Amino acid sequence: MSLNDPELVAAQYADERALAARRRVWNEFADGRNGDDVTFDAVVEARPRRLLEVGCGWGAMAERVAEGTDADVTALDASSRMVELARSRGVRAFVASADALPFADAAFDTVLANAMLYHIPDVERGIDEIARVLTDDGHLIATTFGADNLREVWELVGDPAVELSFSRENGEALLRYRFAQVELRRVTRTVTFPDADEVRTYVASTITRDMYADRVPAFDGPFVAHGDYAVLVAGRPLR
Repeated sequence: MSLNDPELVAAQYADERALAARRRVWNEFADGRNGDDVTFDAVVEARPRRLLEVGCGWGAMAERVAEGTDADVTALDASSRMVELARSRGVRAFVASADALPFADAAFDTVLANAMLYHIPDVERGIDEIARVLTDDGHLIATTFGADNLREVWELVGDPAVELSFSRENGEALLRYRFAQVELRRVTRTVTFPDADEVRTYVASTITRDMYADRVPAFDGPFVAHGDYAVLVAGRPLR
């Protein structure tokens, strides 16, 4: 199973329960600066006027950008349920695929791809599409995870780390094929799960490793793991 399997991804995002469980870990159990804050800062620095978020999920970041900047925000997601939730937040959202964007060339000066490029079956085609809809001075803000993300959890259940098609390790190289400037900002955080049940709940919420939830052993007290997250800022798309 792969994180860019269209059927698997569609099933995962047909409702919001698993996403909510994963987001809870980062919002409640992680110390240090939230990755969403670093992402938002990168968006603000780009000074967006017309922003597109691809793979917007339930629209939380699109809503934050719309409220916190002067940008005209458009969002899309392949899941009709995610688009429904985004619209309930007041976000202008549409159902569409990130590898076939329904917009004209140079339609946006900023594109946000928040923890989603590794879900695209052909990530290079997705990056090509993003570059196409950006203006010559436009920016892409893309986020992803590193190979060491929550490694302690996966060692606990005896499963190796998942290799992402777009990761902290390979994301910069992939973007340099279509952008003249690429900057990587790494975010590391300590994640303290309160108990075994919370670790088990998290594993059960994952897309490709939910079947390992029963491998989480019983133990007393907290369990500490480490998050590995990256924000990549790419500018000057190559034509």
